[in-house]
Amino acid sequence: MTASARPQAVTALREMARALSAAWDLDTTLDLIAQKTTEVMHVDSCSIYLLDPDGRQLRLRATTGLARRALGRATLAVGEGMTGYAVAQNAPVFAKDAPCHPRFKRVDEALEMQFQSLLAIPLRIEERVIGALNVQTVAAHQFADDEIEIVELIGELAAGALAKAQLYDDQKRQITELQALAALSEAVTSPQYLDEMLDVVTEMAAQTTETAVCAIYLLDEKGQQLELRAARRAGAAYRQQPPLPVDLGVGAVAMQTGQVLYVPDLRQEPRYLRPELANGFSALLVVPLSVRERVIGVLHAYNVDTRPFSEKQRALLSTLANQTALAIENARLVTNAAIVREMHHRIKNNLQTVAMLMQLQLPEAERLDTRQVLQTNIHRVQSIAAVHEVLSEQGFTLVDVTDVLRRITRTTAVMSGANERHIILVVQGEQLLLPSRAATAVALAVNELVQNALEHAFVGRAQGSVTVSLGRAPEEMIVLVRDDGVGMPAPLQRHLGLEIVETLVHEDLHGRIRYNRPHTGGTEVSIRIPRAVERGS
Repeated sequence: MTASARPQAVTALREMARALSAAWDLDTTLDLIAQKTTEVMHVDSCSIYLLDPDGRQLRLRATTGLARRALGRATLAVGEGMTGYAVAQNAPVFAKDAPCHPRFKRVDEALEMQFQSLLAIPLRIEERVIGALNVQTVAAHQFADDEIEIVELIGELAAGALAKAQLYDDQKRQITELQALAALSEAVTSPQYLDEMLDVVTEMAAQTTETAVCAIYLLDEKGQQLELRAARRAGAAYRQQPPLPVDLGVGAVAMQTGQVLYVPDLRQEPRYLRPELANGFSALLVVPLSVRERVIGVLHAYNVDTRPFSEKQRALLSTLANQTALAIENARLVTNAAIVREMHHRIKNNLQTVAMLMQLQLPEAERLDTRQVLQTNIHRVQSIAAVHEVLSEQGFTLVDVTDVLRRITRTTAVMSGANERHIILVVQGEQLLLPSRAATAVALAVNELVQNALEHAFVGRAQGSVTVSLGRAPEEMIVLVRDDGVGMPAPLQRHLGLEIVETLVHEDLHGRIRYNRPHTGGTEVSIRIPRAVERGS
């Protein structure tokens, strides 16, 4: 370095050191180094490449003269191009006419065609190379020894600042990861529904690991399909996809092996079953969700480029997957406990209903036929059982009353001998969905009316029909039980069966009951139930 250039260089380096001391995070530090180097060296471009974690690729991280769109995308292999060769040789590489240099490689997406001269130096921390810095000029320029020395000094200063910034970013990331795990633990122990909790988990996973999309698939109840249960940052087409078979695809491999599966390029992966959903994604990491050596689902994390998932990303996603699997088991245990409590509550209520019905029979016990009493109560218990059968198949929220009544009438037709008597039992009309208590009351009331019709409506008849119709009005639900038998006696005689029906309708359903004599003959009983019962209110 010449004597005249030394004071200017020292002043410039001192200014850069002061600026870098105020920078903390990596991106700010990189941009500051590139800007200050451009100013100090009076060049047209300064670019900084950092080694990927695998140590094989240099990735463009900051620039003042190349296309901004190339940041994070443009790469050079170690030894590739003049910049990659400087890293491989651990020494400066420069040329006045860079395009003619035997090691030169143009990075097309960086739009560097305008530049003529190039100087590249490795960035080192002690003996470890962490990247490279290059400067370029539009006009041809012969880099002098003192200029190369200044750039090398800048590189040493920059490497120290980058080490500090990387340490700061690592600590900040660790704090974020710990906060994410704490938030996840809070989600695990909070009284959330499973799907809400999975939404929280996928959102945290996508944020903390900086992945493009994060999704969770869980085994269905039969263990035959993987159902998408949560997907954050995904488009509508992805979220609406049908279940995946458990024995095919990349998810199946992770399920069977219990190991993390990495797919570097989805376009080249034949086991990926839905390539049309992978538009814009390149890499995929599949992490199994395991509880006590049992895999219950998989977590999918997508990247938009082929950059491999780092060890930290893999470790964090694996930790999140393990925590999520525990959270799912916790949520299911809580749900199952709630279901058991709800079943206990409903069975208790239904036993009380059976007891109430039997108490209504007590005053007439002496004159009732024992066989008939037992048969009647068997029908009532079967009506309640039909409600619970539907609940077990369709869930514990609402009961399809239409389905329940069809089951009841099929059983009744067999047990009462209606088929042999050529009496047809039909259930028709709209689907009515009611809470279990209301559904049980409707089932018992209709059962009593059908039994009453079979016992009294077809005396002296060789055939007949009983039709149960269900419908809705703006403010009421309507259940009609109609037969084409001999008709009601006048005046109407309210025997025990009708008393039970009226008790159920008035007290359990808060509804109205009416007995009609159609002009075509037979009997019609209409039950009108307020629509508020649908909401359990």
